[in-house]
Amino acid sequence: MQSPENAIDLTSKAHQAKNIPLVVILGPTGVGKSEMAIRLAEKFNGEIVSADSRLFYKGMDIGTAKPTIEERQRIPHHLIDVADPDQLWSLGIFQKEAYSAIKLISYRKHLPFLVGGTGQFVHSIIEGWNIPSVEPNPPMREVLTQWAKNIGSVELHKKLAILDPQAALLIDPANQRRTVRALEVILSTGKRVSDQKKHGDLLFHSLILGLTCPRPELYKRIDERIYQMLNSGFIEEVQKLLDLGYSPELPTLSAIGYGEIVAYIQGKISLDEAIIIMKRRTRIFIRRQANWFKANDSQINWFQISQGTLDVMASKIMNWLISNNYMEIFQSKN
Repeated sequence: MQSPENAIDLTSKAHQAKNIPLVVILGPTGVGKSEMAIRLAEKFNGEIVSADSRLFYKGMDIGTAKPTIEERQRIPHHLIDVADPDQLWSLGIFQKEAYSAIKLISYRKHLPFLVGGTGQFVHSIIEGWNIPSVEPNPPMREVLTQWAKNIGSVELHKKLAILDPQAALLIDPANQRRTVRALEVILSTGKRVSDQKKHGDLLFHSLILGLTCPRPELYKRIDERIYQMLNSGFIEEVQKLLDLGYSPELPTLSAIGYGEIVAYIQGKISLDEAIIIMKRRTRIFIRRQANWFKANDSQINWFQISQGTLDVMASKIMNWLISNNYMEIFQSKN
């Protein structure tokens, strides 16, 4: 590895060219992105920027499969534990903070890895979205929220699908907050959400690597992870959040897993019912992720999870660094 005094000044070479190297690791939840990213980052002197919206929130560790303290000590992680559960991070906030983190990693002559499964967050970075700034409209939001309570989140989502089919395709019908926000933007501006997220200048040169595995195997991995979470204290984690005064109505506590455990704690459903719903919602989420990370996307280099996947992906990164003359800046540890 080069010493800092001999390293090329990335701020003058890559940043001025808006060509900062960025390795992106994406794929469905439960496929093993986090561990793979850590092992690859160790090989290439990298740091990880999380693009998983569930990992922003403090105290929500087990139910989000958040990288452990030990894993974060192996490799620096960014945008994890950056907000309290009642402080919602918007796409705009994420994009701004992710841009900053990636640039700072590059300034340190380390290789940035963007890792996650939240589709719109990943695409906002690699496609340089110009995210419109639409001020909240509290009265309209209150009306839409009440409407959702009256007709249900799924029915409200159907209304969104009429006005903006593309946006609806990418929003989980159970995610009332995002559905309400999309309708709020449409009704406030008269423009569809999907038309407002225009691609801007690309700040990074991205190598996009996708992890996948056969759907039945993925579902099995998810089922095993749910039981592992429960055995690791997931119920106690949710109870602690409630004891701290966080409302069960918060969007964060309505997320997959948390909403079901809250309902179990409140005596509304049994633990077996909670597990069944968690499995079903996760499967739906995985299918929705496939709308963002398409198997036929020519920009994504897909890899099946197997014993030799790490070495194959490492070789792909090495060849990409060499072919783009980035080895002058980022040196492999091996």
